Amino acid sequence: MNFGSDNVHGVHDAILDAIRDANTGTARSYGHDDWSAGAEARLREVFGCDLAAYLVVTGTAANSLALAACCPPHGAVVCHHEAHIQVDECGAPEMYTGGAKLMGVRGPAGKLTPAAVTAMLDTMGRGEHEQRPSVLSLSQATELGTVYSVDEVTALAATARERRMRVHLDGARFANALVRLGCSPAELTWQAGVDVLSFGATKNGALGVEAVVFFDHALTTDFLYRRKRAGQLVSKSRFLGAQMLAYLHDDLWLENARHANAMADRLAAGLRAVSGVRMPLPVEANEVFAVMPRTLHEAMLAKGARFSTWPGEGPGPGAVASDEAFVRLLTSFCTTPEDVDALIRIAATN
Repeated sequence: MNFGSDNVHGVHDAILDAIRDANTGTARSYGHDDWSAGAEARLREVFGCDLAAYLVVTGTAANSLALAACCPPHGAVVCHHEAHIQVDECGAPEMYTGGAKLMGVRGPAGKLTPAAVTAMLDTMGRGEHEQRPSVLSLSQATELGTVYSVDEVTALAATARERRMRVHLDGARFANALVRLGCSPAELTWQAGVDVLSFGATKNGALGVEAVVFFDHALTTDFLYRRKRAGQLVSKSRFLGAQMLAYLHDDLWLENARHANAMADRLAAGLRAVSGVRMPLPVEANEVFAVMPRTLHEAMLAKGARFSTWPGEGPGPGAVASDEAFVRLLTSFCTTPEDVDALIRIAATN
């Protein structure tokens, strides 16, 4: 009954099998192997365009390297004030960009709005006395489990374009957002105005691989050097390529995300029926946020349930009483209905 994160679970069998299959004979190293080339070709098919893709090991590296390719050291990255790049990456984006500044903007339910972004940008008009707004970064899905629609991404990208800014999408849970919306990968990215995507796989069944996907080839200048200098050019790169190929094969990535989302829906429905529990946010990906009495929270932990309190503002100032806990529960590709039902029984009997 561990709902602490989608990172606590293991690797999908198909991806482990692909790693084992790649573990025979010899292959070219440092990204020149057939598996890595095949992964890039498959990503072109998935997104329906002539993109450039580079495999890395972690989401932090994917986000930070993507931003470094778009933002100069004297630039600013506008993001939600609770975005992962702002609060959970130990200053890596600032380090990889050589000193660019992250500018946090508040927005409801973890999402930015064109009006809020414009209001922030309107305060930045002193020329060389402050950072130049260079990138708008969106999280898809957001840190609060909400999802930007295609229209919302398009509107935000248009706002960025008006200020000659690039658009980055942190897609650690991109698959979960995509299957919830029911649109195509192209519609949610380059057709909506996204320049570069951090395409996540690790949280959705992989061992450890992400892709930095550029829809604008102009941004790839020197990216090979950036990846190497950041320690993300893996020598035995075939094992990254093998993971990504297996992840994309027969739409495994979408199947995994659909299952995780379905388990989140099941969990949310069960918790809504528990006295004293309320759901202040919509469940749009594989993250469930709830407000519950602290006594119930403690009792559930004592019975073996595993999930965490959420430190951010969440539903807004004053929305959680002093005797309540605001908690986050995540489901994954291998969460079972039995896991979900067992947690709901614990909540309902305490």
